[in-house]
Amino acid sequence: MADNSKTEDTASDSVEAAKNASDKKEKLADQVMQNPQVLAALQERLDNTALTPSSYIETLPKAVKRRIDALKQLQVKCAHIEAKFYEEVHDLERKYAALYQPLFDKRREFINGEAEPTDAESEWHSENEEEEKLAGDLKNVVVIEEKAEAEETNVKGIPDFWFTIFRNVDMLSELVQEYDEPILKHLQDIKVKFSEPGQPMSFSLEFHFGPNDYFSNSILTKTYKMKSEPDKTDPFSFEGPEIVDCEGCTIDWKKGKNVTVKTIKKKQKHKGRGTVRTITKQVPNDSFFNFFSPIKVSGDGESLDEDSEFTLAADFEIGHFFRERIVPRAVLYFTGEAIEDDDNFEEGEEGEEEELEGEEEGEEEEDAESDPKKDSSQPAECKQQ
Repeated sequence: MADNSKTEDTASDSVEAAKNASDKKEKLADQVMQNPQVLAALQERLDNTALTPSSYIETLPKAVKRRIDALKQLQVKCAHIEAKFYEEVHDLERKYAALYQPLFDKRREFINGEAEPTDAESEWHSENEEEEKLAGDLKNVVVIEEKAEAEETNVKGIPDFWFTIFRNVDMLSELVQEYDEPILKHLQDIKVKFSEPGQPMSFSLEFHFGPNDYFSNSILTKTYKMKSEPDKTDPFSFEGPEIVDCEGCTIDWKKGKNVTVKTIKKKQKHKGRGTVRTITKQVPNDSFFNFFSPIKVSGDGESLDEDSEFTLAADFEIGHFFRERIVPRAVLYFTGEAIEDDDNFEEGEEGEEEELEGEEEGEEEEDAESDPKKDSSQPAECKQQ
Protein backbone atom coordinates (compact mmCIF):
# COMPACT_ATOMS: atom_id res chain seq x y z
CA MET A 1 0.00 0.00 0.00
CA ALA A 2 2.85 2.34 0.85
CA ASP A 3 4.42 1.75 -2.55
CA ASN A 4 1.17 2.58 -4.33
CA SER A 5 0.89 5.83 -2.38
CA LYS A 6 4.42 6.86 -3.34
CA THR A 7 3.73 6.09 -7.04
CA GLU A 8 0.56 8.22 -6.99
CA ASP A 9 2.43 11.10 -5.35
CA THR A 10 5.22 10.91 -7.96
CA ALA A 11 2.74 10.92 -10.85
CA SER A 12 0.91 13.85 -9.33
CA ASP A 13 4.15 15.81 -8.96
CA SER A 14 5.06 15.10 -12.65
CA VAL A 15 1.70 16.35 -13.87
CA GLU A 16 1.98 19.47 -11.75
CA ALA A 17 5.52 20.16 -13.02
CA ALA A 18 4.43 19.75 -16.65
CA LYS A 19 1.52 22.09 -16.09
CA ASN A 20 3.75 24.74 -14.53
CA ALA A 21 6.22 24.46 -17.46
CA SER A 22 3.37 24.85 -19.96
CA ASP A 23 2.07 27.90 -18.12
CA LYS A 24 5.53 29.49 -18.15
CA LYS A 25 5.86 28.89 -21.94
CA GLU A 26 2.47 30.47 -22.60
CA LYS A 27 3.32 33.50 -20.47
CA LEU A 28 6.68 33.83 -22.24
CA ALA A 29 4.99 33.56 -25.68
CA ASP A 30 2.46 36.22 -24.64
CA GLN A 31 5.25 38.53 -23.50
CA VAL A 32 7.20 38.00 -26.79
CA MET A 33 4.14 38.63 -28.96
CA GLN A 34 3.41 41.84 -27.04
CA ASN A 35 6.91 43.10 -27.85
CA PRO A 36 6.54 45.64 -30.73
CA GLN A 37 10.05 44.95 -32.04
CA VAL A 38 9.38 41.21 -32.33
CA LEU A 39 6.07 41.81 -34.10
CA ALA A 40 7.71 44.25 -36.54
CA ALA A 41 10.46 41.72 -37.35
CA LEU A 42 7.89 38.96 -38.02
CA GLN A 43 5.80 41.23 -40.22
CA GLU A 44 8.86 42.28 -42.25
CA ARG A 45 9.78 38.64 -42.79
CA LEU A 46 6.27 37.85 -44.03
CA ASP A 47 6.30 40.87 -46.35
CA ASN A 48 9.63 39.80 -47.85
CA THR A 49 8.54 36.24 -48.51
CA ALA A 50 8.52 35.70 -52.32
CA LEU A 51 5.15 34.69 -53.68
CA THR A 52 5.78 32.29 -56.60
CA PRO A 53 3.40 32.30 -59.61
CA SER A 54 2.22 28.77 -58.84
CA SER A 55 1.46 29.59 -55.22
CA TYR A 56 -0.41 32.70 -56.37
CA ILE A 57 -2.53 30.67 -58.79
CA GLU A 58 -3.46 28.30 -55.98
CA THR A 59 -4.95 31.20 -54.02
CA LEU A 60 -7.31 32.22 -56.83
CA PRO A 61 -11.03 31.36 -56.77
CA LYS A 62 -12.22 28.29 -58.66
CA ALA A 63 -14.02 30.40 -61.28
CA VAL A 64 -10.79 32.28 -62.09
CA LYS A 65 -8.83 29.03 -62.38
CA ARG A 66 -11.46 27.80 -64.84
CA ARG A 67 -10.89 30.86 -67.04
CA ILE A 68 -7.11 30.31 -66.90
CA ASP A 69 -7.63 26.75 -68.15
CA ALA A 70 -9.61 28.19 -71.06
CA LEU A 71 -6.67 30.50 -71.88
CA LYS A 72 -4.37 27.46 -71.95
CA GLN A 73 -6.69 25.80 -74.46
CA LEU A 74 -6.37 28.90 -76.66
CA GLN A 75 -2.58 28.80 -76.25
CA VAL A 76 -2.44 25.20 -77.53
CA LYS A 77 -4.45 26.23 -80.60
CA CYS A 78 -1.99 29.10 -81.16
CA ALA A 79 0.91 26.59 -81.03
CA HIS A 80 -0.74 24.47 -83.75
CA ILE A 81 -1.23 27.54 -85.95
CA GLU A 82 2.43 28.45 -85.39
CA ALA A 83 3.42 24.93 -86.50
CA LYS A 84 1.50 25.46 -89.75
CA PHE A 85 3.30 28.78 -90.19
CA TYR A 86 6.69 27.06 -90.00
CA GLU A 87 5.55 24.42 -92.51
CA GLU A 88 4.80 27.22 -94.97
CA VAL A 89 8.19 28.79 -94.18
CA HIS A 90 9.77 25.44 -95.15
CA ASP A 91 7.86 25.57 -98.45
CA LEU A 92 9.21 29.11 -99.03
CA GLU A 93 12.74 27.95 -98.28
CA ARG A 94 12.35 25.24 -100.92
CA LYS A 95 11.04 27.81 -103.43
CA TYR A 96 13.88 30.25 -102.86
CA ALA A 97 16.50 27.48 -102.78
CA ALA A 98 15.63 26.92 -106.45
CA LEU A 99 16.30 30.63 -107.10
CA TYR A 100 19.64 30.54 -105.29
CA GLN A 101 20.83 27.37 -107.03
CA PRO A 102 21.94 28.95 -110.37
CA LEU A 103 24.16 31.32 -108.36
CA PHE A 104 25.56 28.45 -106.31
CA ASP A 105 26.20 26.50 -109.53
CA LYS A 106 28.20 29.42 -110.88
CA ARG A 107 30.05 29.60 -107.57
CA ARG A 108 31.00 25.95 -107.97
CA GLU A 109 32.28 26.61 -111.49
CA PHE A 110 34.52 29.46 -110.33
CA ILE A 111 35.83 27.47 -107.34
CA ASN A 112 36.68 24.36 -109.37
CA GLY A 113 38.08 26.23 -112.38
CA GLU A 114 35.29 25.10 -114.69
CA ALA A 115 34.67 28.72 -115.75
CA GLU A 116 36.36 32.11 -115.42
CA PRO A 117 34.44 35.16 -114.19
CA THR A 118 34.12 38.08 -116.60
CA ASP A 119 35.60 41.47 -115.73
CA ALA A 120 32.15 42.66 -114.70
CA GLU A 121 31.59 39.59 -112.51
CA SER A 122 34.95 39.99 -110.78
CA GLU A 123 34.62 43.72 -110.09
CA TRP A 124 34.41 44.36 -106.36
CA HIS A 125 34.88 47.57 -104.39
CA SER A 126 36.13 46.91 -100.89
CA GLU A 127 36.02 49.31 -97.95
CA ASN A 128 39.83 49.60 -97.93
CA GLU A 129 40.13 49.98 -101.68
CA GLU A 130 42.59 52.91 -101.63
CA GLU A 131 44.91 51.21 -99.13
CA GLU A 132 44.79 48.00 -101.11
CA LYS A 133 45.56 49.88 -104.36
CA LEU A 134 48.61 51.54 -102.77
CA ALA A 135 49.80 48.24 -101.36
CA GLY A 136 49.23 46.61 -104.73
CA ASP A 137 51.25 49.29 -106.54
CA LEU A 138 54.18 48.85 -104.14
CA LYS A 139 53.98 45.11 -104.52
CA ASN A 140 53.97 45.39 -108.32
CA VAL A 141 57.18 47.41 -108.20
CA VAL A 142 58.98 44.97 -105.93
CA VAL A 143 57.74 41.60 -107.17
CA ILE A 144 57.33 41.95 -110.92
CA GLU A 145 59.32 38.81 -111.58
CA GLU A 146 57.42 36.80 -108.95
CA LYS A 147 54.14 37.90 -110.49
CA ALA A 148 55.25 36.74 -113.92
CA GLU A 149 56.16 33.35 -112.48
CA ALA A 150 52.76 33.11 -110.72
CA GLU A 151 50.92 33.81 -113.96
CA GLU A 152 52.89 31.04 -115.66
CA THR A 153 51.84 28.61 -112.92
CA ASN A 154 48.19 28.91 -114.09
CA VAL A 155 46.41 28.14 -110.80
CA LYS A 156 43.03 26.49 -111.41
CA GLY A 157 39.96 27.88 -109.66
CA ILE A 158 40.28 28.60 -105.94
CA PRO A 159 42.43 25.85 -104.39
CA ASP A 160 41.29 24.21 -101.14
CA PHE A 161 38.22 26.44 -100.95
CA TRP A 162 35.99 24.21 -98.80
CA PHE A 163 38.90 22.77 -96.84
CA THR A 164 39.89 26.32 -95.86
CA ILE A 165 36.36 26.90 -94.57
CA PHE A 166 36.63 23.77 -92.43
CA ARG A 167 39.92 25.06 -91.08
CA ASN A 168 38.54 28.55 -90.39
CA VAL A 169 35.37 27.51 -88.52
CA ASP A 170 36.08 26.23 -85.02
CA MET A 171 32.98 24.02 -84.93
CA LEU A 172 34.28 22.12 -87.98
CA SER A 173 38.04 22.25 -87.38
CA GLU A 174 37.53 20.44 -84.07
CA LEU A 175 36.20 17.44 -86.01
CA VAL A 176 38.96 17.35 -88.62
CA GLN A 177 41.98 15.14 -87.96
CA GLU A 178 45.29 15.45 -89.78
CA TYR A 179 44.56 12.35 -91.87
CA ASP A 180 41.17 13.87 -92.92
CA GLU A 181 42.82 16.92 -94.52
CA PRO A 182 44.02 15.36 -97.80
CA ILE A 183 40.52 13.93 -98.34
CA LEU A 184 38.75 17.25 -97.69
CA LYS A 185 41.00 18.92 -100.27
CA HIS A 186 38.99 16.92 -102.85
CA LEU A 187 35.70 18.47 -101.65
CA GLN A 188 34.26 20.45 -104.59
CA ASP A 189 30.83 21.58 -103.38
CA ILE A 190 28.26 21.35 -100.58
CA LYS A 191 24.55 21.58 -101.38
CA VAL A 192 21.38 21.78 -99.30
CA LYS A 193 18.30 19.94 -100.58
CA PHE A 194 14.85 20.41 -99.03
CA SER A 195 12.16 17.72 -98.85
CA GLU A 196 9.60 17.72 -101.63
CA PRO A 197 6.02 18.98 -101.12
CA GLY A 198 3.87 16.43 -99.33
CA GLN A 199 6.86 14.66 -97.80
CA PRO A 200 7.81 14.84 -94.11
CA MET A 201 9.85 17.93 -93.32
CA SER A 202 13.59 17.34 -93.76
CA PHE A 203 16.71 18.64 -95.46
CA SER A 204 19.78 16.92 -96.84
CA LEU A 205 23.41 17.98 -97.08
CA GLU A 206 25.28 16.79 -100.17
CA PHE A 207 29.08 16.76 -100.08
CA HIS A 208 30.42 16.52 -103.65
CA PHE A 209 33.93 15.07 -104.01
CA GLY A 210 36.26 14.85 -106.96
CA PRO A 211 38.05 11.60 -107.83
CA ASN A 212 40.36 10.57 -104.98
CA ASP A 213 42.35 7.67 -103.59
CA TYR A 214 40.16 7.22 -100.50
CA PHE A 215 36.61 6.28 -101.54
CA SER A 216 34.64 5.74 -104.74
CA ASN A 217 31.57 7.82 -103.82
CA SER A 218 31.05 11.04 -105.73
CA ILE A 219 28.53 12.34 -103.19
CA LEU A 220 28.24 11.76 -99.45
CA THR A 221 24.86 12.65 -97.96
CA LYS A 222 23.45 13.44 -94.54
CA THR A 223 19.68 13.82 -94.08
CA TYR A 224 18.12 15.58 -91.12
CA LYS A 225 14.50 14.78 -90.26
CA MET A 226 12.49 17.57 -88.69
CA LYS A 227 9.25 17.96 -86.78
CA SER A 228 7.02 21.02 -86.70
CA GLU A 229 4.23 20.19 -84.31
CA PRO A 230 3.66 20.75 -80.62
CA ASP A 231 4.42 17.87 -78.30
CA LYS A 232 1.20 16.28 -77.08
CA THR A 233 2.50 15.99 -73.53
CA ASP A 234 4.08 19.47 -73.42
CA PRO A 235 2.55 21.70 -76.15
CA PHE A 236 3.75 24.93 -74.52
CA SER A 237 7.41 23.99 -75.16
CA PHE A 238 6.95 24.40 -78.94
CA GLU A 239 9.34 27.02 -80.36
CA GLY A 240 9.41 26.03 -84.04
CA PRO A 241 10.74 23.12 -86.09
CA GLU A 242 13.32 20.89 -84.45
CA ILE A 243 15.63 18.19 -85.80
CA VAL A 244 14.51 14.85 -84.39
CA ASP A 245 16.69 12.34 -86.26
CA CYS A 246 19.35 12.06 -88.95
CA GLU A 247 20.64 9.49 -91.42
CA GLY A 248 24.09 9.23 -92.92
CA CYS A 249 25.31 7.07 -95.77
CA THR A 250 27.69 4.21 -96.47
CA ILE A 251 31.14 5.33 -97.59
CA ASP A 252 32.73 2.93 -100.06
CA TRP A 253 36.28 3.13 -98.77
CA LYS A 254 39.10 1.86 -100.92
CA LYS A 255 41.27 -0.88 -99.44
CA GLY A 256 43.32 0.36 -96.51
CA LYS A 257 42.01 3.94 -96.78
CA ASN A 258 39.22 3.97 -94.18
CA VAL A 259 40.19 6.74 -91.76
CA THR A 260 37.23 6.09 -89.45
CA VAL A 261 38.84 2.91 -88.09
CA LYS A 262 42.31 1.96 -86.98
CA THR A 263 43.94 -1.45 -86.69
CA ILE A 264 45.44 -2.48 -83.39
CA LYS A 265 47.39 -5.61 -82.43
CA LYS A 266 46.38 -7.58 -79.37
CA LYS A 267 48.05 -10.59 -77.71
CA GLN A 268 45.95 -13.55 -76.59
CA LYS A 269 47.10 -16.40 -74.35
CA HIS A 270 45.62 -19.89 -74.71
CA LYS A 271 44.25 -21.07 -71.36
CA GLY A 272 45.15 -24.74 -71.83
CA ARG A 273 48.41 -24.75 -73.79
CA GLY A 274 49.69 -21.39 -72.59
CA THR A 275 50.68 -20.35 -76.09
CA VAL A 276 50.45 -16.70 -77.08
CA ARG A 277 49.14 -15.42 -80.40
CA THR A 278 48.85 -11.91 -81.83
CA ILE A 279 45.57 -10.87 -83.43
CA THR A 280 44.65 -7.69 -85.26
CA LYS A 281 41.44 -5.84 -84.51
CA GLN A 282 39.75 -2.76 -86.00
CA VAL A 283 38.47 -0.15 -83.57
CA PRO A 284 36.73 3.21 -84.17
CA ASN A 285 38.98 6.17 -84.96
CA ASP A 286 38.28 9.90 -84.58
CA SER A 287 37.51 11.45 -87.96
CA PHE A 288 35.26 14.06 -89.57
CA PHE A 289 33.88 11.27 -91.74
CA ASN A 290 32.16 9.74 -88.70
CA PHE A 291 29.73 12.60 -89.43
CA PHE A 292 28.16 10.26 -92.00
CA SER A 293 27.58 7.50 -89.41
CA PRO A 294 25.45 9.28 -86.77
CA ILE A 295 23.95 7.82 -83.65
CA LYS A 296 20.52 6.42 -84.44
CA VAL A 297 17.61 7.74 -82.43
CA SER A 298 15.69 4.81 -80.96
CA GLY A 299 12.19 4.45 -82.37
CA ASP A 300 10.89 2.37 -79.46
CA GLY A 301 10.98 5.22 -76.97
CA GLU A 302 14.18 4.13 -75.23
CA SER A 303 16.23 7.05 -73.96
CA LEU A 304 19.87 7.57 -74.92
CA ASP A 305 22.64 7.87 -72.38
CA GLU A 306 24.00 11.33 -71.57
CA ASP A 307 27.07 11.07 -73.84
CA SER A 308 24.96 9.91 -76.79
CA GLU A 309 22.47 12.73 -76.28
CA PHE A 310 25.31 15.27 -76.20
CA THR A 311 26.86 13.81 -79.38
CA LEU A 312 23.51 13.83 -81.17
CA ALA A 313 22.76 17.42 -80.11
CA ALA A 314 26.18 18.52 -81.41
CA ASP A 315 25.48 16.70 -84.69
CA PHE A 316 22.15 18.50 -85.09
CA GLU A 317 23.86 21.84 -84.40
CA ILE A 318 26.51 21.18 -87.05
CA GLY A 319 23.91 20.17 -89.63
CA HIS A 320 21.91 23.33 -88.93
CA PHE A 321 25.07 25.45 -89.19
CA PHE A 322 25.91 23.99 -92.62
CA ARG A 323 22.39 24.72 -93.82
CA GLU A 324 21.94 28.21 -92.38
CA ARG A 325 25.45 29.67 -92.51
CA ILE A 326 28.17 27.74 -94.35
CA VAL A 327 26.41 26.93 -97.63
CA PRO A 328 24.64 30.30 -98.14
CA ARG A 329 27.69 32.41 -97.14
CA ALA A 330 30.60 30.17 -98.12
CA VAL A 331 32.87 32.90 -99.56
CA LEU A 332 32.64 34.93 -96.34
CA TYR A 333 33.72 31.94 -94.26
CA PHE A 334 36.56 31.33 -96.73
CA THR A 335 37.84 34.90 -96.33
CA GLY A 336 37.06 34.94 -92.59
CA GLU A 337 34.74 37.96 -92.83
CA ALA A 338 31.73 36.03 -91.55
CA ILE A 339 33.77 34.74 -88.61
CA GLU A 340 34.92 38.28 -87.74
CA ASP A 341 31.30 39.48 -87.90
CA ASP A 342 30.23 36.70 -85.50
CA ASP A 343 33.07 37.55 -83.10
CA ASN A 344 32.30 41.28 -83.20
CA PHE A 345 28.63 40.61 -82.49
CA GLU A 346 29.46 38.50 -79.45
CA GLU A 347 31.98 41.05 -78.17
CA GLY A 348 29.42 43.83 -78.64
CA GLU A 349 26.90 42.01 -76.48
CA GLU A 350 29.47 41.53 -73.72
CA GLY A 351 30.55 45.17 -74.00
CA GLU A 352 26.98 46.38 -73.59
CA GLU A 353 26.54 44.21 -70.53
CA GLU A 354 29.75 45.53 -68.98
CA GLU A 355 28.71 49.10 -69.74
CA LEU A 356 25.36 48.59 -68.05
CA GLU A 357 27.05 47.08 -65.03
CA GLY A 358 29.36 50.09 -64.88
CA GLU A 359 26.39 52.45 -64.95
CA GLU A 360 24.74 50.57 -62.10
CA GLU A 361 27.92 50.76 -60.06
CA GLY A 362 28.13 54.50 -60.75
CA GLU A 363 24.58 54.97 -59.53
CA GLU A 364 25.38 53.10 -56.32
CA GLU A 365 28.44 55.27 -55.74
CA GLU A 366 26.40 58.45 -56.26
CA ASP A 367 23.81 57.20 -53.78
CA ALA A 368 26.52 56.44 -51.25
CA GLU A 369 27.99 59.93 -51.60
CA SER A 370 24.59 61.61 -51.20
CA ASP A 371 23.74 59.60 -48.09
CA PRO A 372 26.58 59.66 -45.50
CA LYS A 373 24.84 56.97 -43.45
CA LYS A 374 25.38 54.34 -46.26
CA ASP A 375 28.58 52.38 -47.23
CA SER A 376 30.28 52.51 -51.38
CA SER A 377 26.04 16.22 -112.61
CA GLN A 378 24.10 13.03 -111.38
CA PRO A 379 27.04 11.06 -110.08
CA ALA A 380 26.53 7.93 -108.01
CA GLU A 381 25.43 8.92 -104.54
CA CYS A 382 26.22 6.89 -101.46
CA LYS A 383 23.48 4.67 -100.08
CA GLN A 384 21.46 5.91 -97.10
CA GLN A 385 22.19 3.93 -93.95
